[in-house]
Amino acid sequence: MIKRRLTNELKYLADNFPATVLLGPRQVGKTTLARTLAENIPRSRYLDLESDSDRRKLDTPDEYLRAQRDTLVVLDEVQRMPNIFRTLRSVIDTDLPHTRRNGQFLLLGSASLDLLQQADESLAGRAAHVKLFPLDVLEVPNDALDTLWLRGGYPASFLATDDYASNDFRANLIATYLERDVPQLGFRIPAETLRRFITMLAHLQGSVLNAAGLARSLAVDGKTIAHYIDLFTDLLLVRRLPPWHANIKKRLVKSPKLYLRDSGLLHTLLSISTYDTLAGHPIFGFSFEGFVIEQIHAVLPRHGASTSYYRTSTGDEIDIVVDLPGIARLAIEIKASEVAHHTAGFLRGAEVVEATHRFVVYHGTERYPLNAQTEAIGVTELVREIVQLSKR
Repeated sequence: MIKRRLTNELKYLADNFPATVLLGPRQVGKTTLARTLAENIPRSRYLDLESDSDRRKLDTPDEYLRAQRDTLVVLDEVQRMPNIFRTLRSVIDTDLPHTRRNGQFLLLGSASLDLLQQADESLAGRAAHVKLFPLDVLEVPNDALDTLWLRGGYPASFLATDDYASNDFRANLIATYLERDVPQLGFRIPAETLRRFITMLAHLQGSVLNAAGLARSLAVDGKTIAHYIDLFTDLLLVRRLPPWHANIKKRLVKSPKLYLRDSGLLHTLLSISTYDTLAGHPIFGFSFEGFVIEQIHAVLPRHGASTSYYRTSTGDEIDIVVDLPGIARLAIEIKASEVAHHTAGFLRGAEVVEATHRFVVYHGTERYPLNAQTEAIGVTELVREIVQLSKR
């Protein structure tokens, strides 16, 4: 089993909050991580809320959960019982605030937006939340970068016996999302419609959102497109990278850029099974860009950090701006090439956003200066740099 970097942080949160909410896409390793934590606790109980028998145990949730005092109760796929949060609050509040017992509940969820809102409203001050990303470059061997990029970070996909077995896993995972998870969230949208939509997003990886164009292609209205994007964002499958903005006179692009978060799922939707196929595909550069952006997000601090992209109507562009408030602002250009180079538009943009650090990430490992202010850097070294900066 690959040890996840989040293990120690999850233990810290369980030791310091009555409840911890662990969010992450389906099959990303939440259950394995939760079971690893529970193994080191004297008393724990695991309930899978996708199981009818486990849900029946919570027919009278208040009575059941109060009977588990001094036990860590793990509730998996908690979005299946959204009303449970009120009961959890009642159980936690049995004790006075200064005598509350930490480590009572660990809640695992595969949908983000509504779950966070419900948890924040019902468990304010009682729960911490943390996200588990797919495997990242700091969790896999140094020589596995291209495998991670091709197959993505879902553990079963990354560890598959070969590329084709990995692709089969991802194809089945996509079908599960479209045919089971979306209906369970209460949406009645034909799976084939959603497949067409997410495949279109795959072809547009890293593009600025053009809702009108997507609406015409699917023969729906703009509100429906916004609804679909919200849905896939909530399922932690799509990332919206917002535009950088400030009170300046330049004409900035104002729509977000969209990325499929896992490069492996992106490649499966585009029928890319091997690295040779990827290397010759038009999506090659945008795929690497999205891959690097996800590696960056995987290591950002839970609070305070933010990301955006910078683009003007005249073509000046920064692929991603990383803000670590009070510490640094990174301007990062991403090139899927063996040799790093920057553009004049990137340098102008870095001046406008007042970047303290400037990097060109390329498909290599050597770190070296490109000019007095800009460094070429590999993705693994960049991620390590961000981790070190975040600790200041």
